[in-house]
Amino acid sequence: MTAHTQHIGLTDSEVEQSRAAHGNNKLTPPAKESLLKKFLSKFSDPLIIILLVAGTLSTGIAFYEHFSLNEGMTAFFEPVGIFIAIFLATGLAFIFELKADKEFSILNKVNDSEPVKVIRGGNTIEVTKNDIVVGDIVIIATGDEVPADGELLESVDMNIDESSLTGEPICHKSANEAEFDKEATYPTNHVLRGTKVMEGHGIFRVLRVGDKTEYGKVYVETQIDNSVKTPLNLQLDGLGKVITKVSYGIAALIVVGRMIMYFTSTAATFDWTHIMAYVLQSLMIAVTLIVVAVPEGLPMAVTLSLAYSMRRMLKSNNLVRKMHACETMGATTVICTDKTGTLTQNQMRVAATNFYDESLINIIYEGIALNTTASLKHSADAPRVLGNPTEGALLLWLHANGIDYKALQTAATRIAEIPFSTERKYMATAVASATGKRLLFVKGAPEIVINLCTDVCGNATKNDASEQLAKYQQQGMRTLAFAYQELAEGELGIEGNKLTAEHLKLLGIVAISDPVRSDVPDAIRECLDAGINIKIVTGDTPATAKEIARQIGLWSDTDSDENIIAGSDFSALPTDELRRRISSIKIISRARPMDKKLLVETLQAENQIVAVTGDGTNDAPALRAAHVGLSMGDGTAVAKDASDITIVDNSFTSICRAVMWGRSLYINIQRFILFQMTVNVVACLIVLAGAFMGTESPLTVTQMLWVNLIMDTFAALALASLPPSEAVMKDKPRDRKDFIINKQMTRSILGVGGLFFAALLVLLYIMQHADISSAGDLLNFTPTAEKHISPYELSLFFTIFVMLQFWNMFNARAFATGKSAFNLRGCSGFGFIAAAILIGQIAIISFGGRFFGVVPLSAADWCIIIAATSIVLWIGEILRALRK
Repeated sequence: MTAHTQHIGLTDSEVEQSRAAHGNNKLTPPAKESLLKKFLSKFSDPLIIILLVAGTLSTGIAFYEHFSLNEGMTAFFEPVGIFIAIFLATGLAFIFELKADKEFSILNKVNDSEPVKVIRGGNTIEVTKNDIVVGDIVIIATGDEVPADGELLESVDMNIDESSLTGEPICHKSANEAEFDKEATYPTNHVLRGTKVMEGHGIFRVLRVGDKTEYGKVYVETQIDNSVKTPLNLQLDGLGKVITKVSYGIAALIVVGRMIMYFTSTAATFDWTHIMAYVLQSLMIAVTLIVVAVPEGLPMAVTLSLAYSMRRMLKSNNLVRKMHACETMGATTVICTDKTGTLTQNQMRVAATNFYDESLINIIYEGIALNTTASLKHSADAPRVLGNPTEGALLLWLHANGIDYKALQTAATRIAEIPFSTERKYMATAVASATGKRLLFVKGAPEIVINLCTDVCGNATKNDASEQLAKYQQQGMRTLAFAYQELAEGELGIEGNKLTAEHLKLLGIVAISDPVRSDVPDAIRECLDAGINIKIVTGDTPATAKEIARQIGLWSDTDSDENIIAGSDFSALPTDELRRRISSIKIISRARPMDKKLLVETLQAENQIVAVTGDGTNDAPALRAAHVGLSMGDGTAVAKDASDITIVDNSFTSICRAVMWGRSLYINIQRFILFQMTVNVVACLIVLAGAFMGTESPLTVTQMLWVNLIMDTFAALALASLPPSEAVMKDKPRDRKDFIINKQMTRSILGVGGLFFAALLVLLYIMQHADISSAGDLLNFTPTAEKHISPYELSLFFTIFVMLQFWNMFNARAFATGKSAFNLRGCSGFGFIAAAILIGQIAIISFGGRFFGVVPLSAADWCIIIAATSIVLWIGEILRALRK
């Protein structure tokens, strides 16, 4: 322990009092949701709820048929099948998200045991981070992470990386009031937990610890689940309500219609026993219709589609953690993005050089290499800056020009130097150059360095330099000026920490910026063309933010102050004014973490579907609040944990790919709904017709389970495997209030379903009035008196029913493409699964026997059925050709 004379710090008793009053320096960990609770949450899906109701009703009927009508265990096939469908859909969703969580697995644990230097009782000691209390005097130096929020008491040339809270890598901090920046996001004399000291050292008094720190507030805010309903959930809710109303309505009509038929035909033989039996039979038919109307395969189809997209999206650098995010990206209307690390490379680079005498280029190289405090760490990928990012940018510029700065440093000898300070705003180094000359190099703020110079190299003037400087600064770039002087023997040009050289020459000016990622302008244009608005939220200055927005094509000459606002002004706007201006705001500068969250919530209140990108802890609350949170691959653990998707390669282009996948996925789900609802309409109409014709359904329970579960699951896989289409990026985002079944789909479902029903009704009539011994007999039959339909005829009926749906799957695949169903480029999975469905149907008919209530068909029968039912596809092809 070493004594410290300036600060006494807290005594042991004061530490305990402070801990009792303000708590310790730990962040409250989020409550973990149990696996059971995660699994049960899957049962809140609207379609799953409908299936649960249908399964319960079906179970009741099964018990009645088994115990009252003495039917075998086959009575329970249907309810068992429904509950299998429920557990498959919920189980798959649970397993896929659990797997994604493991793949996503981030080390999000906060290390609270790191040692921190504090002054207590007049002594400098080390304690763990979580032992820090309010009132502690903490010592921090270059490389240290700030353990708590506090006020600086002392500081020496301190620069802090505040990107975890503001997104900006370098913020000057000082205890000197003369150096305070009134426009800074956080006060210049305040240091904050989770930030890192990049240069200098200091001493601060702790003001806040744990959850009460700015970092803690952000951390707590990320744990609040806003339970924002996704557009797909809302639309499936709507579909569920329609299915419920229609099926219950038709079921009621069946009961009423059959009772009217009964009383009009049996008025003379009024018998309560007979009436009750008839009512019960009518109710069973009504419940059967409800069960048939429910698309058992739809929850599974949605789950499989989302799971398939999750896996495929990873190949386009989108690691999806939450299933719904796949599709929600397609409905996004606004993307709120931070600047640093998302739009830009998060690495300062030399954007422009303006040296006035190229013959002095070797002196310029030597000056940059020797008059610096930064260094480069070379790795297999690219050199990484150690130290001040601005100085590092100059070393990277040397590296890009093939200059080895270390060789220059080794060849020369430093004689004297003046370190950079915010008061001087320049640094200077006198060297014995490898050329044998003694040189003085000065680098710093242009307005200071230009005034120190008595001459300008080349043919330039100080006015030329000032004009160029103004242009760079208007573009929001950081600027540095360089000067040198050749020293006489014995001359240093430096005395103490003062510059005494009187003949400095201005070498030139360099502009430094965090460059825009090369792919961003095109990606922004693609998003804007797709009807998605982009809003930049940054902790940087208005000038820098506007320049970046201009470079990426978001800011135009027609934009004004109405389109940009500072974070403090944004949060101070009254609610009405905020909602009025929200659509026109393109940039929020000097933004704090809660400003971004307020932006997201306001946009959501305006019925916008909001995606948020971010890589810092400051972005976490907004990532959590958004419909879709997009964290960057190299972002903080807190940001990743709050997000739904991680953009592995940090590329905005990958975000565009996520939108394309989401929109294509939604269309794939529509295609499946188009396919399955056609199946259900036909099945419902067959049950409905049978109810009034007095005949039993020609389709058995196990046959319907094959169609609704197995075949539909294969169809879901086939339609989900369709590749995304770039054409969807030319459309505007869909309205979240739109019904998932649009007018074109409605016409197709009712039209095709009606035609299928009519064809099957005619087929049923033929089978009731003719002996059919081969498929060919359907084309040439002799009518007879009404008879019982044979197992062979029922097998024909079932196969024709399935094959009509099989060919209609190809029509569903071509929906919304404007192309032929035979255009299978990139759809090898579709062809494979279609073949599997056909083989499955042949296997069921050939080997299903009593379980499926079928008998084998001949090869000739199969050829006739496949050829005859394919007319469904050919009619679809003709209609698509006519629409072109």
